[in-house]
Amino acid sequence: MPKRVVIGMSGGVDSSVAAYLLKEQGYEVVGLFMRNWDSLLNNDIEGNPNDGPICPQEEDYNDAKKVADFLGIELHRIDFIKEYWDDVFTYFLEELKKGRTPNPDLMCNKYIKFDLFKKEAKRLGADYIATGHYARLQEGQLLRGIDDNKDQTYFLAQVSKENFEDILFPIGEITKPKVREIANSISLPTATKKDSTGICFIGERNYQKFLHNYLKPNPGDIVDVETKKIVGTHTGLMNYTIGQRRNVGISGQKEKHYVVGKDVEKNILYVAFGDDSEYLYSDACTITNLNFISEKRPEKCTARFRYRSKDVEVLLEYTSKDELLVKYPNKTESVTPGQACVLYDNEECLGSGIIDKVYKSGERLWYI
Repeated sequence: MPKRVVIGMSGGVDSSVAAYLLKEQGYEVVGLFMRNWDSLLNNDIEGNPNDGPICPQEEDYNDAKKVADFLGIELHRIDFIKEYWDDVFTYFLEELKKGRTPNPDLMCNKYIKFDLFKKEAKRLGADYIATGHYARLQEGQLLRGIDDNKDQTYFLAQVSKENFEDILFPIGEITKPKVREIANSISLPTATKKDSTGICFIGERNYQKFLHNYLKPNPGDIVDVETKKIVGTHTGLMNYTIGQRRNVGISGQKEKHYVVGKDVEKNILYVAFGDDSEYLYSDACTITNLNFISEKRPEKCTARFRYRSKDVEVLLEYTSKDELLVKYPNKTESVTPGQACVLYDNEECLGSGIIDKVYKSGERLWYI
């Protein structure tokens, strides 16, 4: 009897091809669609309909159903709306209130996709659970996906080691162009569907307008970090992140400028001017919310401080079980509290922590 695999189907091309590949490999494949956001919350701050759905989950479900019918597999549906709100979206809002830049995708994977979803899949009789992530698992090690441009281990680095048991990543060994090629070759219904972006499960939105549903707009001064002069007005600190270069809100300013920090108590957004501001750089940070997937505890490895950033050589000091000091002698740009610091040993993802405090030359940066 073939092994039963329950795969998370989002209605996108990646999970669709993953389901197809599993079926080709001889598994009994069952699809499971997660509904994690209530589209009835799609109101703006005046209570009127927005300019489009926050997350077109009905459309995504219909696409997933088309693929399931095309492949001849069952598709189940489950709601995790309350759990997503409690464990992911509330965390997202609380971090923004602190002036930090959270990454909800990591928490969604940790609490929803690789916990609640996995439990539901087991209730459906799964021998294995599969997703359409670009990652690999080999002998208990989480490895980067073959496609460097699409590798998603960064977003998986808060998932516990135990929750990677019985997990399959069918497309981790192939590239995104190959996924599209496979989808087109079999005329998969989602073959030409655009990749989704935006907040996990909420989708592509006008970010500031969306946040104003949940966080009251709080305009304040934009201050030049060197001269301490007011140079503009921001729309609320939650709308900005360290290193941001566009849509900062300094009208008529042609000189390059960057967000370098926030003062939450005084509601000030700090910017620096010039081609390459020293204020963007740091050489150490502490990380909390530690999650190790590997048994390794190296003193040297590499780290990524954002999803699209390059690997940085780092030195690790294990100061306590709850905190890790990460040093990067070659100064690094825009290391931001609230983002994840993901650790790697070549291809292996060792785990991660959430950036808490940022330092330069032994002193904590006051403006971050």
